[in-house]
Amino acid sequence: MVGGKPKILRKAHDLGLGVVYIQYQDEYDSAHWPYVDQALLVDYADTERVLPVVRSLHETFPFQMVMSPWELGLLPAAKIDNELGLGGNSLETVELLLDKSRMRRHLNASGISPVAAEVGRTEQDLREFARANGLPIVVKPIDEAGSIGIFLVRDESDLASVVERFHALGKQIDKKDLAGDLDRFLMEEYLDGPEISVETLSFDGRHVLVGMTDKVCVDSGFVETGHSQPSRHPAALLRDVEELVLKFLDAIGLRHGPAHTEVKLTSRGPAIIESHNRVGGDRIHDLTEIAYGIDMDRYALGSRFGLVEPLQQTPQPVAGAAIRFFTPAPGRVTEVTGAEAIADDPALFDLVISVEPGDEVRPLTWSEDRVGHVVARGATAEEAIANCERLLAAVHIHTEPIT
Repeated sequence: MVGGKPKILRKAHDLGLGVVYIQYQDEYDSAHWPYVDQALLVDYADTERVLPVVRSLHETFPFQMVMSPWELGLLPAAKIDNELGLGGNSLETVELLLDKSRMRRHLNASGISPVAAEVGRTEQDLREFARANGLPIVVKPIDEAGSIGIFLVRDESDLASVVERFHALGKQIDKKDLAGDLDRFLMEEYLDGPEISVETLSFDGRHVLVGMTDKVCVDSGFVETGHSQPSRHPAALLRDVEELVLKFLDAIGLRHGPAHTEVKLTSRGPAIIESHNRVGGDRIHDLTEIAYGIDMDRYALGSRFGLVEPLQQTPQPVAGAAIRFFTPAPGRVTEVTGAEAIADDPALFDLVISVEPGDEVRPLTWSEDRVGHVVARGATAEEAIANCERLLAAVHIHTEPIT
């Protein structure tokens, strides 16, 4: 297991799996210990250093599978799998998913969800792309997640500032949270319409749709402020989405495990935005378990060992589930109120508040700027959303401007 929190290690342990855990030294503590047989504490992004150690371990403690539950561990995990010949998803497939420019070229060449796109470095590159494709356009990193550095350019006067702001992000965000240097960006035509994500599991190349997630984003950008399941869009449209995503997964060669694929429901039909060979973040895997009764982590961990029976068909929803994120005004936190009042509410699945008085709330530029969330359930998606928004409104994170 490359990276990941104690929760997924516990699930592996509960399935009876022996776990070798590769993690940064400062990310490993006593919470992990009960679920780990051996720990390799190293900068796992440095695969030239990691691979010889893993090869040596493999000789005395043979591995059968390697995986990572989060974005920055996916490539190291794929390289280890490739080095040891363990039969997981190919290194080429994982690299395609991580490199948005390569994935877009691959899709365009295949005629699947074609979108005009080019790689740029400078303001001049952006101006030329805008002249060729018109405005609005989207500028985003080639190999990041978490809504880092995504900009919508609606007006020609914004072209210079967007390039400047994009390159500045490399100095503002901890290098450990970045997959690479923010020296290049992907320019794409803007896709209109609402966004959803599609949660799937693959079993030796056979893909099964698990569920679809409706999304809410801030008006001023692409940072997600809420999700809900099951999707409330018309069934005929969702069938088109399913057909597109399964065709996409075949085209990129995904064979095993979870995928989280983001789709725009444009006026021209569904279009692929990007995809990841992992479960969805933002607690989407918890929403899936509430709404469909499917623990995607257990399938990802256990199906190739025969410990979990592969899914044969899409499950029917059994409930509704929703998450909404706190987005208080930027500033210094002065008080947090209301959490105790909702603690025993039957609709509440989880409440997380990650700030306290004295902490700073930063402007909302990427997912890590959010300061907590509420997860709620209901009989339907509509009821779960209403419960979630009611519970969110009952909690107040008070801030004052920082002078």
